[in-house]
Amino acid sequence: LEQEFPRLEALPFDSKYQYMATLHDSPTGRVAYVKGSVERILASCSDSWLGLHDTGPVDTENVHSAAEALAAAGLRVLAFACIRLPDDQADITHADVRAGLSFLGLQAMMDPPREQSAGSLTACHGAGIDVKMITGDHRVTAAAIAGQIGLGSAQGPAASVGGAELSEMSQEEMGVAARESEVFARVAPEQKLRLVKSLQAAGDVVAMTGDGVNDAPALKQADIGVAMGRSGTEVAKESADMVLTDDNFSTIVAAVEEGRAVFDNLVKFITWTLPTNVGEGLVIFTAVLAGVTLPITPVQILWINMTTAVLLGLMLAFEGKEPDIMSRPPRPPGAPVLNGELIGRIVLVGLMLLAAAYGLFLVRVADGASLAEARTVAANMFVFGELFYLFNCRSLRLPMWRLGLFSNPLLLLGVALMVLLQLLFTYAPPMQAVFGTAPLGSAEWILILGCGLLIYSVVGVEKWLRRRATAEPRSRSGAAAA
Repeated sequence: LEQEFPRLEALPFDSKYQYMATLHDSPTGRVAYVKGSVERILASCSDSWLGLHDTGPVDTENVHSAAEALAAAGLRVLAFACIRLPDDQADITHADVRAGLSFLGLQAMMDPPREQSAGSLTACHGAGIDVKMITGDHRVTAAAIAGQIGLGSAQGPAASVGGAELSEMSQEEMGVAARESEVFARVAPEQKLRLVKSLQAAGDVVAMTGDGVNDAPALKQADIGVAMGRSGTEVAKESADMVLTDDNFSTIVAAVEEGRAVFDNLVKFITWTLPTNVGEGLVIFTAVLAGVTLPITPVQILWINMTTAVLLGLMLAFEGKEPDIMSRPPRPPGAPVLNGELIGRIVLVGLMLLAAAYGLFLVRVADGASLAEARTVAANMFVFGELFYLFNCRSLRLPMWRLGLFSNPLLLLGVALMVLLQLLFTYAPPMQAVFGTAPLGSAEWILILGCGLLIYSVVGVEKWLRRRATAEPRSRSGAAAA
């Protein structure tokens, strides 16, 4: 057939026209073949091909009925037509196929969604992410695919809007449709751009996926443009913020989950490290203000900050994803990294470190201990206070046992190394000479560990009270809804 009907020229597919056409030479002269959306092709047909040399009127109602039956099964439907052209014609234009076509028939293709799409969609909804399907397919096909992947609600199928309806909407009506509908079919490129702008105007953060040249404006406008790496055009990739190398929607969901985990761990580190700085600063400030001897020296502060940041704080970066990470609502883009709850916790722990370190220092001085011994107690109090508090920071809401004690082995390794270094800091003569430390007895260690355990317990109770306070309104709301 390729030899008998050689292709001479082609009009590539354009979503603006919703068809593509090719010009061929044939034994009976030049002919153009056209394929595209059912609505667009039928509008250009003047008759229907019935046989080798026989044509008749187009049964438009029957064709539409057949197309909708195929689309309802989730099949993508294309209409085919042809037109005879002058034998000397060497190229093809849109004017050549605008009218006078002979309808040939329909083709239906199965393009099933990936198996993991339904699960990914459920994960998105649990994370507070609304998913919209924007397609050039038939509206019935789009609705059928939406049903297969679970797009919609328990009350009924997903609400859908056609491109023809969108073209007649005002900007205000477009905004309502963009928020309330999940499926948009037979959408033109400029309508994709309008949909993105409408969602952004409502305060939403919009991620847009696309692969074609015509998707470029919407990809550029979106807060996060995601181009397809395999099937996407270079224009789409250049316009996007991200390129999806496997063209898989579930990869986007995995990226959201990973991003939340990274941000979680960053906040955990900040929440853990700031109380130490607050406590150390308050210790120095209080001593200077009172005109008394410093409980810890600058070189000891340097040791504390240098070792704990590497062996304790850094290990929080390896903390795994929390079990509820994809069931939380999205974080508002303008929200601060630390909210009032975490700032209160930082101040609380900082004050406890100040009280424990300063208190133990004064107790040891009052008991007649040397200045070096009292300062060693205070320095170790800071380190072990941070160590106990570290286990609270493995989750900013959940208790440590919910995560599993051994789920982050690197953190346990860091804790073991930190304990070893503190023993050297306290008992090794070279370290004593450098940092001005002195050996401690068992009584001092009991006081240090007891204060550390107290810090852990107080923060644990504070987290429990906050969980209880946030859970009670939800329970009342759920009962009222039921």
